[in-house]
Amino acid sequence: MLEIRWHGRGGQGVVTAAKLLAESAVTGGKYVQANPEYGAERMGAPIRAFTRIDTVPINIHSNIETPQVVVVLDPSLIGSIDVVEGLKEDGIIIINTPLSPKDMREKLKLQGRKIYTVDATKISIDSIKKPIPNTPMVGALIRATGALNIEVVVKDFKEKYSKKFRPEILEGNILSIRRAYQEVKGE
Repeated sequence: MLEIRWHGRGGQGVVTAAKLLAESAVTGGKYVQANPEYGAERMGAPIRAFTRIDTVPINIHSNIETPQVVVVLDPSLIGSIDVVEGLKEDGIIIINTPLSPKDMREKLKLQGRKIYTVDATKISIDSIKKPIPNTPMVGALIRATGALNIEVVVKDFKEKYSKKFRPEILEGNILSIRRAYQEVKGE
């Protein structure tokens, strides 16, 4: 089972990213869970969300304490929240930042584990003209983990959100998924 913990702030699409990944996994024939954990429900407040993906039914119904993957949509949370808490020794952390994986490793004082970085905020501003880094972070996660096929995610996103978003926003989000998939760097 792949367990993912997402960290971000209200308004960044943390919950949507967790659900988008789960929905795409269902389309790919997997079993999933996706749930949020809210604190103060306001724009800018820290939020966590969780996604589980497996090939068999999932019978666990709790927050994820020891994830294989941690995704950080807002790097300003680093230092105020222990984003690597419980991350397995062979785990992966993916951070929205223009900094390199090496720089983030030093900043986090992190031994072991794989670190990936991508400037998801810049990608989202370029693609949809708004600083909402959720869809680029999904693209980066797919590349870093190999958990899903990017074409399945793009097709699923297009089908599920074509009525919700104007065509230029839909295509901008798809572009941001693909671009982050290509631009994410790891060590």
